[in-house]
Amino acid sequence: MSTVMTRPGRLAAAGQWMQRHGAVIRGIQWVVVAVYAFLIIVPAVMPLPDDTAHLWNNLTLAAQFVFWGIWWPFVLLSMVMLGRVWCGVLCPEGALAEFASKFGRGWAIPRWMRWGGWPFVAFGITTIYGQMVSVYQYPKAVLLVLGGSTFAAIIIGLLYGREKRVWCKYLCPVNGVFSLLARLAPFHYKVDEDAWRHSYKNGEHGHRVIPINCAPLVPLRNMKGAADCHMCGRCSGHRDAIALTWRAPSSEVVQLGDKKANPWDTALILYGLLGIAIGAFHWTASRWFIDLKMFFATWLVDHDITWPLDTNAPWFLFTHYPEQNDVFSWLDGTMVIGYILATALVYGTTLLLLLMGATRMLGLFSSVRLHHLTQALIPIAGAGVFLGLSATTLSLLRAEHVSLWWASDLRITILAVANLWSAWLAWLVTRRYSERFVQRGLAMMWFVAALAVVDSAWWLMFWGWASK
Repeated sequence: MSTVMTRPGRLAAAGQWMQRHGAVIRGIQWVVVAVYAFLIIVPAVMPLPDDTAHLWNNLTLAAQFVFWGIWWPFVLLSMVMLGRVWCGVLCPEGALAEFASKFGRGWAIPRWMRWGGWPFVAFGITTIYGQMVSVYQYPKAVLLVLGGSTFAAIIIGLLYGREKRVWCKYLCPVNGVFSLLARLAPFHYKVDEDAWRHSYKNGEHGHRVIPINCAPLVPLRNMKGAADCHMCGRCSGHRDAIALTWRAPSSEVVQLGDKKANPWDTALILYGLLGIAIGAFHWTASRWFIDLKMFFATWLVDHDITWPLDTNAPWFLFTHYPEQNDVFSWLDGTMVIGYILATALVYGTTLLLLLMGATRMLGLFSSVRLHHLTQALIPIAGAGVFLGLSATTLSLLRAEHVSLWWASDLRITILAVANLWSAWLAWLVTRRYSERFVQRGLAMMWFVAALAVVDSAWWLMFWGWASK
């Protein structure tokens, strides 16, 4: 009999509790759905806040603070600390997609949906479009972006699968990000392969094995790591072989990274989290953005081309709120898109070249080794997105005259921890490919240079441009 089930620890017992109390978890999900619907719908039909509004007396500002100041930054943090518990226990989109799938057509999942590039493409499109319509600032944009994503999840649920989360598995814009961050979580549902084989003859607890529904479509017998698991607890104890278990936070990246290595994860890390996301956070603070916009505006006027300076784009294409003195011209919107894409190209390609150099130091060039080593950047990539989102948190608090003397030191601490964590992961990954200290040391020099490039982006945003 598996030791997983004969000597369960407190963590395994917590997983068993989740399995027995699935109805409670589903109830929690519907409460979150109700709160989520209220926060994205009601502010969208209310007047925009005026200069006298505050977080404590205006629903729109309160919803903005909840979504972008608390909700999303700490959802990202929860992935690193708890795995994808948010997905399995709290996510409103997942709950609605699975509920719709229960009553839907149950069609087979088409080949186009299984394309491995969707996590990167969906993240990029959603991030850029969110900046085009100023999703962090305006409730109609929130309803359009988040509400549109939720509506798409329900439609996909109605069409494909049966009581499954097909949207979450293949098309959710943050599925790829959550999958990367969950690889750092300190525990996961571990499958005991010996106990699984034992269950073929002896059943589960001596009885016939009862099938379970894994909504996120994870092949349970071959499940390794926490990247795809939604941590809902339904499979805990299945076949006396699955239990919630502690692990080293480095284990999935270091031990399984070569098996999970693929170019789309690398693209999401380098050109997504460390490219598109940085550009999306950068442009509002960038002196370069302002200088470039002035250059192009002057050139257009000098050449008597004035239509790009018109501000007649609809709000669902480019930001258009005249009453707030916040209107994008066609030039503004095009500049935002171009700046984000250019930032992604510059940072992503620079990092890729540096990682290729690190890979070459470990022997003949190998794409598997490159993709594996790239995963060591997950901590610094996740920390950057957290810091970028938390900038909204701090700006809202600053508007309420809250003292933020601690913000700079906290940012430095987060970046320092993330740098050390990424460097440590990279050092462990290099040991998978070479025992020679000199080779590994040379590879680390290239990797540390990559970390410096990432740090330069946040130095510019929080200290470089802010000091001018």
